[in-house]
Amino acid sequence: MADSFSEGTFPVLVDQLINLWLSVRGPIVAPILQFAINVCLVMVTMLFIERIFMCGVMIFVKLLGRTPETQFKFEPIGDDLELANTAFPMVLVQIPMFNEREVYQLSIQAACGLSWPGDRMIIQVLDDSTDQTIRELVQMECQRWASKGINIKYETRPNRKGYKAGALRQGMKHPYVSMCDYVAIFDADFQPEPEFLHRTVPFLVHNSNLALVQARWKFVNANECLMTKMQEVSLNYHFSVEQRVGSATYGFFGFNGTAGVWRIRAMEEAGGWNDRTTVEDMDLAVRASMCGWKFVYIHDLEVKNELPSTFKAFRFQQHRWSCGPANLFRKVLPSILKNQKLKLWKRLHMIYAFFFVRKIVAHIVTFTFYCLVIPASVLVPEVDLPFWGAVYVPSIITLLNAITTPKSLHLLVFWILFENVMSLHRTKATIIGLFDIGNVNEWVVTEKLGNLMKYRSAKYGKKYTLQRMASNVLARGWRMSERMHILELWTGGFLMFCAAYDFYFQGKNHFYVYLFLQSFAFIIMGLGYVGTFVPQYS
Repeated sequence: MADSFSEGTFPVLVDQLINLWLSVRGPIVAPILQFAINVCLVMVTMLFIERIFMCGVMIFVKLLGRTPETQFKFEPIGDDLELANTAFPMVLVQIPMFNEREVYQLSIQAACGLSWPGDRMIIQVLDDSTDQTIRELVQMECQRWASKGINIKYETRPNRKGYKAGALRQGMKHPYVSMCDYVAIFDADFQPEPEFLHRTVPFLVHNSNLALVQARWKFVNANECLMTKMQEVSLNYHFSVEQRVGSATYGFFGFNGTAGVWRIRAMEEAGGWNDRTTVEDMDLAVRASMCGWKFVYIHDLEVKNELPSTFKAFRFQQHRWSCGPANLFRKVLPSILKNQKLKLWKRLHMIYAFFFVRKIVAHIVTFTFYCLVIPASVLVPEVDLPFWGAVYVPSIITLLNAITTPKSLHLLVFWILFENVMSLHRTKATIIGLFDIGNVNEWVVTEKLGNLMKYRSAKYGKKYTLQRMASNVLARGWRMSERMHILELWTGGFLMFCAAYDFYFQGKNHFYVYLFLQSFAFIIMGLGYVGTFVPQYS
């Protein structure tokens, strides 16, 4: 009897649920979803116009031959028989680090190799490491270079208050810094070429209105795995288009936190380092710009560095890079609106293009539209989703982003799927930052593998290479709790359901092709099968 009851009850329950869905779909769900579609179409259009504008500016920049050297005065600083080395200004080189076992030697060695007169440069290693062994290693490395005549200072502090911003702020308080006019900043995995200061400092020396010279990042491990290749595509667009347009058109862009040289007077006028957000670099740039200072970006000056190659490290980095700008926007908006030193068009650029479109809209619309609204639209045939908004315009935006990395154009589909998965975390982080929810200023240092990967590749040769490749398919040794990401899996399941529904009922736009692929991407990344797996050898 129990079996017959269940056999009779279950179909009835299913029919009731279907009838309930059909009764609310048209009058209630469809209007709400249509409103969401319209809002998303507006955001997509905003993003499209901003991309077209920047690409148009880039065309004019190239046609007019507009370079940093044509915009600003640049004369190399050479040896002067009368002035000797005093012709060169004093430069402070700061290297903030935190438990950087694998890369500390690379950055210190590169900084000590800068071709600038030794008596006109001070290298300052700001070590916030909590691992005593690493502290001792870094200190020994500094002592080794000091014994060679390099003017290098090893500085620590009793706590990590303010994280990187706090370390940099504390570093500027040492008495010897008062001798310096400029400060170059390199994160622990950055390796500037010897001529870096010769390519940057003259801009500041000969242009009194310049506060910052920013160099481009060059990724030494871009081919490490598919995830690093995807990151390279996104960051190449940032440097090749966003930074160049900001420099050539507005004299303003966001400082990247490293591989740049600041005029110390400009930093002091702007209020110095502030730890109110996790993007202290962008915060300083915005405040300096509001004081009337200009910035210049040198696209052909590259500084080698490392991309995060483990999924865990990349997620932490993207959370910080998304939460921080949104939180900063919330905090600086009133100041920008009230500022009288900036022209109206520059204030509009900072508020609308730099912050709102790139830091808010771009993250939210990517996840909301492509991972929620479009999938939901296949369940509600009453809504109208224009094909141009769902396919044509996003395709153009994607091509404009990817064209700066021609070698990876064949990976375009993977890049789209990867970016959509990451948009889940970026959207979450953006909302947290925008509404100041929870501990928005928590700082997690991005893990670098540097020497570890080089050492293991050299020691284990093909065995290591094959294991690293296989690890992307079968990550042996990982605990399931560390590997699984519930939000990705839930989203992947939702997309899979929508794809199956669209396929079964033969949706008019055949969105199931995209939805199946996107659901697989969410599930694969949700299970942790992405990025480099670092095996443990004895």
